[in-house]
Amino acid sequence: MMMKIYQYLSVLLLLVFVAGCKKSFLEVVPKGQLVARITDDYDKIMNAPDLYLYSFAGGWQSMVLMGDDVAAEGSYFSSASPMSQNAFNYKADIFRAQDNTFDFKLYTSNLYTVNKVINEIDESTGGSAAQKTALKAEALANRAWIYFQLINIYARPYNTATASQDLGFPIIRDADINLSGHVRNSVAEVYGFIIQDFKDAISTLPLNNKFAQRFSKPAAEGMLAKVYLYMGRNAEALAMFNAALTDAAAQAVPAKLYDYNVEFASGGKFDPIGYNGPNNSPGINYDDVTESVLAKTFYNGPYSGNEFGNDFLVLSPKAQALFAPGDLRLNFYGAFFPYSTPNPSGRLSKYSVNYSKFGLQLAELYLLRAEANARLNNLAAAVADLELLRRNRMPVNVASVPAQAASSKESLIRFIFQERTREFAMEGYRWFDMRRCSIDPIFSGETFSHIIYNDETSTNITSFNLPQDRLTLRLPPIVMNANPGFTNNP
Repeated sequence: MMMKIYQYLSVLLLLVFVAGCKKSFLEVVPKGQLVARITDDYDKIMNAPDLYLYSFAGGWQSMVLMGDDVAAEGSYFSSASPMSQNAFNYKADIFRAQDNTFDFKLYTSNLYTVNKVINEIDESTGGSAAQKTALKAEALANRAWIYFQLINIYARPYNTATASQDLGFPIIRDADINLSGHVRNSVAEVYGFIIQDFKDAISTLPLNNKFAQRFSKPAAEGMLAKVYLYMGRNAEALAMFNAALTDAAAQAVPAKLYDYNVEFASGGKFDPIGYNGPNNSPGINYDDVTESVLAKTFYNGPYSGNEFGNDFLVLSPKAQALFAPGDLRLNFYGAFFPYSTPNPSGRLSKYSVNYSKFGLQLAELYLLRAEANARLNNLAAAVADLELLRRNRMPVNVASVPAQAASSKESLIRFIFQERTREFAMEGYRWFDMRRCSIDPIFSGETFSHIIYNDETSTNITSFNLPQDRLTLRLPPIVMNANPGFTNNP
């Protein structure tokens, strides 16, 4: 089984958990095991930073490099790590045999952690039945979230016609790193597993959790809605988006959108804008969860010895063309390389984002609900959500959705995907949108490409298209070598 190859991760987990727990937490530590006994121990386990802060080459870093919303400056790209170059060049294998697959390890080690809580919490002592139920629900929601990442990285996009045959990811329910004999379950099976975990979690999750980094009921509802949308189950998605936004608004400290018209004005939170970007912006302060329904964060800054980095990335011309001059989201971009070095070409980097949120942001909830409504031909409702977001991102007089975009289902869906790029460019979201577009008739014929600028001009470039197979990552060599019975992706 895939977890077998990561036996040494138990050492890392022990270090993380022991650092944040009382001395009595681990009395006996058998090899390859974490020992927790009282309910409070499991609550501490769910506080493990690795569950919500992917600060060491985890999260969506490779996804950032593969979206068509980014281009590359050749002078920096030539010295980037092999992994970064492979991802940007759409190579068949991003990882070499000797590479550390940090993101894969974080997902699978977190899977071990949440399975431990799911399987053991009922037998813990010292806690109430309600506490145990809530912790189990939280672990189930995290497991579903982990699998949603894995299935959308290492398997083909969900296609109703082929999902039962497409290779997915092994469904692992046990916290036993010595298990063997797992197979790659189908995409359909994994999606069914994700849905059931989210449903079970929603039934018992509290409306409020201790922190935005930990799953609450509206966070699980929003994620289940996103799963349905990815499957094309639009009516079910819309019902769940409505529930998520209603419940999120009822929380004790609800997520709220920053109004950029206020925050970029004199005296606003993001004022002034310096060489390192807007002051106090969420991308600089990883603990800013103002807009987070579920706050999971990954490091998205310059290369720092962690194999991936964004030193060479600039906004692609296709993505830059989507921004109107009055869009205040452009304030997060500047003509600078990392470390405040001016870019003589004038091309834009997202120089103010060292940390990106990839859990569930309130802005994405509105955009996803707008998409569900548009796909159901509820155009006015979709436009309302779009304009609610846009009024918080630009002056009100330019925030209206253009009449042509709102004139039909197809044109409005295209506009929604463009709005997603305007909201989340260079943060990994576009990669997952490209996967969905690749099987959506509305985007039929659309191609995805990358550009490398070989000098300061915009004419001396190298460009290449994304092969269809590269919309699914291949399992890393370290996984395949440990599991020779697996069939890898093309």
